[in-house]
Amino acid sequence: MLIINEETKNPIEKNDDNKMPNLTNDKLDNLKEIGTTSLSAPPEDIQFISIIGQVEGHTVSPPQKKATKYEHIMPLIVAAEQNPKIKGIFVILNTVGGDVEAGLAIAEMINSVSKPTVSLVLGGGHSIGVPLATSCEYSYIVPTATMTIHPIRMTGLVIGVPQTFRYFQKMQERIVDFVLRTSQINRDDFMKLMYDTDEIANDVGTILVGEETVDLGLINEVGGFSTALNKLKSMIDENIVKKEE
Repeated sequence: MLIINEETKNPIEKNDDNKMPNLTNDKLDNLKEIGTTSLSAPPEDIQFISIIGQVEGHTVSPPQKKATKYEHIMPLIVAAEQNPKIKGIFVILNTVGGDVEAGLAIAEMINSVSKPTVSLVLGGGHSIGVPLATSCEYSYIVPTATMTIHPIRMTGLVIGVPQTFRYFQKMQERIVDFVLRTSQINRDDFMKLMYDTDEIANDVGTILVGEETVDLGLINEVGGFSTALNKLKSMIDENIVKKEE
């Protein structure tokens, strides 16, 4: 139960033991930034990273939009790589996509981490969320989650301006190359899905649901949180054994 400390005016939680610890300034800042806080410490050996809403890049998203700021995610990845107590990274995705370069930068960082990494797509992993999902060593998707594959868009439409086409074509190739490098999907299949005209009304692209992503080799396995977490723990154990050999 949350009540207000009359002296500090900060919210505090009263537990069963009638102890009422103050929320720290860090937790209050965290509550303001991402809308959540934790009063109990997470497992020390796993770094959990949530990528939700829209991936925000160099331009700040409107305040009414739920966004993941890349300048918040990057330090978490750096800290996880450098902290010897952290043995693995668990990436949870429910994103509509967003800034291409910011998303690809996060994906490259995750993919270059030396520790075991697992991703789980919950709800959606659309657009730039696709390479973010495949950036980990092993990827999961829940049965009802969806992933949208489509060409790079500006203002919601496929690019058609001759002066900028070459630039966006190169950016598109960067995304395609990354997904092919970090998953088992065939290039022809991926390009076909990207430019399909029968799936999305008034646009091109394809929406894949759960098992379809696994059948195509985009995601490794269908599974939920506990399955993905157990997989990461087993990868951590294997990594520890290898280091001891």
